[in-house]
Amino acid sequence: MKRLWTPAWIVRHVATVVLVVAFLGLGWWQISRAASGNTLSWAYAFEWPIFAGFVVFVWWRELRHTLRGDVAPTEPADAEPAEVVGARPGGGAAGSATRPVVRRPVRVARVPAAADGVEDTDLAAYNRYLSWLNANPGAKPGDYPG
Repeated sequence: MKRLWTPAWIVRHVATVVLVVAFLGLGWWQISRAASGNTLSWAYAFEWPIFAGFVVFVWWRELRHTLRGDVAPTEPADAEPAEVVGARPGGGAAGSATRPVVRRPVRVARVPAAADGVEDTDLAAYNRYLSWLNANPGAKPGDYPG
């Protein structure tokens, strides 16, 4: 529960309360306008509470995600081993805990060549480009030599 009382979470709690109160207040304002004859305000009278509900939904989802912690996804039995990159002993700055970057192999789906046996040059070039990107994970697309 201490995780929910960090400065970042306090800001989230306060923002949630402020937004929900504001959205419900705007909904009430639209109801009063609609009651005085503005028919378009009926749509807004229902829209603002929906926005408030969405804020509560996002807050609740983030809350559950934080309380569950970081759960590692399960790997399928036939998966290739993941490469751990960037794991530094002792972490980064003083007192900060850095997590290693886990780079999983990318499976590139190959599209078969045309039925007449002629290789599609654009497809072959694209597959070479994808293979190069897979072999050079930190590179930018503009660094591609081909």
